[in-house]
Amino acid sequence: MSGQDNDADGGAKVTYRRVMLKISGEALMGDQGYGLHPPTVARIASEVKSVHDLGVEICMVIGGGNIFRGLQGSAQGMERATADYMGMLATVMNALAMQAALEARGMHSRVISAIRMDEVAEPYIRRRAVRHLEKKRVCIFAAGTGNPYFTTDTAATLRANEMNCEAIFKGTKVDGVYDKDPNKHADAKRYDNVTYDEVLQQHLGVMDASAIALARDNNLPIIVFSLDEPGGFRGILSGQGTYTKVQG
Repeated sequence: MSGQDNDADGGAKVTYRRVMLKISGEALMGDQGYGLHPPTVARIASEVKSVHDLGVEICMVIGGGNIFRGLQGSAQGMERATADYMGMLATVMNALAMQAALEARGMHSRVISAIRMDEVAEPYIRRRAVRHLEKKRVCIFAAGTGNPYFTTDTAATLRANEMNCEAIFKGTKVDGVYDKDPNKHADAKRYDNVTYDEVLQQHLGVMDASAIALARDNNLPIIVFSLDEPGGFRGILSGQGTYTKVQG
């Protein structure tokens, strides 16, 4: 299933056939300081559709930081496990919002939750999820891994491996990985390519250490790109655009 420049449906050239898109909950806030911004959710859904139209099979994991972040709750005196479960529920809310936006654009999708809530989401069953992808449905994995103390970065990497994704696309506010914050330092240097070990050793902040180690152990590339760049997701899959590739 892997390979460079394969013909997808309609004859377009794409770099990957099945990918994981990981975005933060904050990406759904738009210019707001909290919650969901429907026009922003709609814009991201349109980006996903543009890639799906190439014939690419898409998984998604969305964080919950726009609604509740477990570490922040823990820092305020809440038991860490309880705070993390609340964060997982926030990811389900974001997943349902994204599902509604995707289906408004004529795409079939499934919200698949690691915590059972059968009235609103399917339980996670690996073979069923793979079948959804084969039927060209977008799978939105919610509630993290179902366990406290694990981030949605780790959940995205775990599900990407389980689904045999060929790469993780990490949508951020900037167009790649920099040696320091480009919003604060004019001389910040962007990497075109960086290794997993360099990310860990230099604390480059791509994903948390557990996610990077899991990607490294399974040789799963991570593509870091700007989610704010219109057409950026599709462009990279077509071999264009600006991004950083994390690999061995």
